[in-house]
Amino acid sequence: MSIVFVGTPQFAVPSLQRLAADGHTISAIVTQPDRPAGRGRQLRPSPVKQAAEQLGIPVQQPTTLRDPASVDQIAALKPKVLVVVAYGQVLRREVLDIAPFGVLNIHPSLLPRWRGASPIPATILAGDSQTGASIIIMDAGMDSGPILAQEPIEIQPSDNTATLAERLALLSADLLARTLPHWLNSDIEPQPQDESRVTTCSRLRKEDGTINWNKPAVEIWRHVRAYNPWPGAHTTLGLELLHIWEAWPLDAHTNAPPGTIVLANPETLSALPDLQATALCIQTGRSILAVTRLQRAGRRALPAADFLRGAPHIVGKLLGPP
Repeated sequence: MSIVFVGTPQFAVPSLQRLAADGHTISAIVTQPDRPAGRGRQLRPSPVKQAAEQLGIPVQQPTTLRDPASVDQIAALKPKVLVVVAYGQVLRREVLDIAPFGVLNIHPSLLPRWRGASPIPATILAGDSQTGASIIIMDAGMDSGPILAQEPIEIQPSDNTATLAERLALLSADLLARTLPHWLNSDIEPQPQDESRVTTCSRLRKEDGTINWNKPAVEIWRHVRAYNPWPGAHTTLGLELLHIWEAWPLDAHTNAPPGTIVLANPETLSALPDLQATALCIQTGRSILAVTRLQRAGRRALPAADFLRGAPHIVGKLLGPP
């Protein structure tokens, strides 16, 4: 049975590689067009295209799947099933109806929780203890199709969006490998999603990364993790942009206004994980946030100890809009 694989980012690559390794016939890869990237703004192929070329699989890069000619090109392959992993475009009914076994979609959440474009940041922001991968049969709604399989995964305190996405990508590939043969053998009965439990998340914007120091430290800690790598949790020091890449909430408090860089005693800092003895400590709306890795605009990210050596008089300054 032939498969058409539809996907774009690195998250989709393990699923593609696993299908190929398991011996499935992949007729073609559909991925987004090459995009300008880097300082030189040179055209760069998507990670899925790069993986497809290494595997020797033909690649299609339509500008949009709203174009009837692009739909006809996929239909001409007569696939038994389409597998979609983070493609980046909404699929219309003409695409959903191409294959007799439908369109399988991998979504990195335990649906119906966190339907939408940014489920991994959303689950970290919410303080969820676990997330997972879901395989659904796509319908015309947003991540609303019936469920074929799900697999949970625990969220670690050290996880950010990048590390959690990496683990979910591998989990998704394994779940797809176990689920697809049963679906093609008609051994699975799709289960409708419980609409009473739906939560949704929207596409991330650059301004979402702005830190509100009036919030509790634990919420800002989740904010830092959720927006790593993009758009990055950020604040300002005077007129200078400052990215916060790693941090930890501490059970301590001062009388300084939220956003103030403060001193923390060694006993308080001993609560930091991995014996990180040095941190830039910031009073929040509730307790202290210990920042262990940060970055000034146009410079490289630094451990807090190195940053403080270059800014010894920073204690007492106020972060955030002037």
